[in-house]
Amino acid sequence: MRQSKFAAVTASVLAGGLLLAACGDDSGDETTGGGGGGGETGGTGTETEVQTIGDVDTASCDPTAAAAPVPDPEGTGEDETEITIGVFTGWDEGYVVSHLAKLALEDMGYSVTLQQQDAGVTYTGVAQGNLDVLMDGWLPNTHASYVEEFGDQLEDVGCWFDQGFLTTAVNADSPAQSLAELDQHKEAYGGRIVGIDPGAGLTKTTKEEVIPTYGLEDWDYPTSSSGAMLAELDKAMKEGNNIAVSLWHPHWAYAAYDIRDLKDPEGALGEAERLYNLGRPGFHEDFPNAAQLLKNLHLTDKQLLEIEDIMVVQNDRENKGQSVQTWLDKNPDFLEQWKAGEL
Repeated sequence: MRQSKFAAVTASVLAGGLLLAACGDDSGDETTGGGGGGGETGGTGTETEVQTIGDVDTASCDPTAAAAPVPDPEGTGEDETEITIGVFTGWDEGYVVSHLAKLALEDMGYSVTLQQQDAGVTYTGVAQGNLDVLMDGWLPNTHASYVEEFGDQLEDVGCWFDQGFLTTAVNADSPAQSLAELDQHKEAYGGRIVGIDPGAGLTKTTKEEVIPTYGLEDWDYPTSSSGAMLAELDKAMKEGNNIAVSLWHPHWAYAAYDIRDLKDPEGALGEAERLYNLGRPGFHEDFPNAAQLLKNLHLTDKQLLEIEDIMVVQNDRENKGQSVQTWLDKNPDFLEQWKAGEL
């Protein structure tokens, strides 16, 4: 029943030309987003983790490290009261976290504006002080070039998710359990891994690391777009066929389909990415209460997928704020625990 319901959603979204991805490229074309970032601006999961924001080492992330009670949990306190959050167009986890913050901040008396733009424009806006904060900074690799360019102009406001990573996924009832044994089941998968955008970091990593590491040079690896990959995934799941696809976490497809990741014993896809809040110069000084609230935020993979399931699968990205509110209504303790630094 879940697959049947989602088939209609997939058709609707594809027809509307919307990005079907959790993480997109920076070309400005919403139909060609892909996990792991876009070609020139995005890194790969195998690059050296050397990026810093000020004196913060982005090679490690503890979402609870700076958690503490918000000084004024019921109001704005000494904060400026108007805050603008930059949101990357088409990035579903960004929609989730920014709408969560908007609802929480408005509950405390702030006036919150969400401004959607491409990732590059958003980073520039925060660094130049035209936006107050962005909440979907993929580090240390995917957004490495932005940190190199703007790092001294960005304030670290905490990481809220530490389970972002690239993967190769298959239908759960298919035979391969690991990339190392994928070639043993070549016939079952038609000797084919379905890719996403040609310029995506995930595509580069799969071509340059995964395929040679696991001896898959004679496999087909077609690339076109995230939407095309998801359409093939949807078709294979409906027809009961085996399929292998390039995918990443977090992504709503894990809530929509019975799929799983192939193990990567050689680490060809790289280590986990962390998702950061990054503020404009002076953010902590101007928004001490809001800064603490953002530092307190921590979502598990399960929680993020639950909200994405409501927002994307059930509601087709309509009324995003209401989708988040629906999840909060089902988790009535979340907001108070968030303010108290107890997530």
